[in-house]
Formats: sequence, C-alpha cells, structure tokens
Amino acid sequence: MIERGESELPLSVQADLLSVSRSSLYYQPRLPSEEEVRIKHRIDEIYTQYPFYGSRRIAVQLKQEGIQINRKTVAKYMREMGIAAIYPGPNLSRRSQQERVYPYLLRHVTCKYPNHVWGVDITYIRMHKGWMYLVAVLDWYSRYVLSWELDQTLEMPFVLSAVEYALKQAVPVICNSDQGSHFTSPQYCDLLLQANVQISNEEPNYKNDPGYRGQNYKNDVDAHLRRIWLSVSI
Repeated sequence: MIERGESELPLSVQADLLSVSRSSLYYQPRLPSEEEVRIKHRIDEIYTQYPFYGSRRIAVQLKQEGIQINRKTVAKYMREMGIAAIYPGPNLSRRSQQERVYPYLLRHVTCKYPNHVWGVDITYIRMHKGWMYLVAVLDWYSRYVLSWELDQTLEMPFVLSAVEYALKQAVPVICNSDQGSHFTSPQYCDLLLQANVQISNEEPNYKNDPGYRGQNYKNDVDAHLRRIWLSVSI
C-alpha cells in the first residue's frame, strides 16, 4: 500500500492518508544475536527433555551451565518460541467464547485407508542463525505429508495456508489436532467444516487411547523436518 521510491507523495503524507504510524515506515527488524540464538537453542533442548520446566527452572539450569540470564528473559524467549511448561493450570475448563473445542473422535479408531484421518501440528525448528515454525498436515494411514508451511511467527495465516493446500489435494473424513489456539480458532474450524470434515481435538488423556498415533505422527514430522533442513541448508 505504501509506495516508496518514485512516488509523487512523500512517505509522511502517505502515512497520514493511511492512518499508520510514520515511524513504522522506517522500522527495520533486528536480527537476533548469535548469543540469543545459542541460548534459545539450549532452552529448546532443556524443554524437550523436561517439558514440565517453566522459565524459573530453565533459568536455574542455564545458570548452572554458566549462562548468566534472568528468569524474565527466559520467559520472554519461551513466549517468542511458542513453548510453555506443561502443568495443570487454573480455569482449564473455561475458554474464550470464540474458541471451539470438538470431541476427540479417534478413541478405539484405527486408520483403514488414505484420507481417513489427517493430523496437523506445529513444530519449532532450530536454525543455524535463528528459528522457524513448521506446520505440517499428515495422512495417518499412508504417513504422507500433504502440505507444510514455514514461518518466523506463530500467526494464523501460515496454518490456514497449509490446510487450504492440503484440502485442494484431498478431503479427509477426520482431521485431528491438539487444543491449541490455532486449531480451535473460528477460521480454522470453518475451513474444515465447509469441506465437510469432522474435527477432532485431542483430550488431556488422549495418549492412553489404543488408537492414538500421535507419537508416530511426531516421528514422521521430525523425519520431514530433516528433509526440509537439508534443503534449506544447502
């Protein structure tokens, strides 16, 4: 919308006409330092091993390893990475009215044919000089990755883009995910419902179900991650 370079209107006038801040026109995103990337990679390793660790315990662990960092900085990094300690919190049964949580449909269900059940999830990826987020849509029967998207943020569009692309190839009977905010949002739910897809949201005890294949899904996504990593590292 903003025309730079040879525009007849100065940037300040364009900003006033569009009701945007002038300072935002000159903003240049700051790349993370090598130290920040190194610390975030270590936080990811600690969190993967101890997913119940919060910012306090991770900060203590980092200090024991000789990394001087305070809890608030660790908490900030964890928010940017989209991770949080797994523990029972208050008001777990209360959700935003805009969020939609659907029942878990895969109890005692075994995938019997392609496009019977899809799984969708978001994964944090460590890069050499930063990090990315991967959302992948996987067919549970064939283990085929139907679509994936990479993004530097956890904004909603890259999730919708991956699901839209997958739906252009086929339509599943059931699409399963966790109860994350992306997968309970009206945009995501409406996209699947308009395609007549049944939505399944994993319950807190879903891993005890004999039909649960989430670990296999994670393994397949990790294998796909390695292929993506090789392609972007060359």
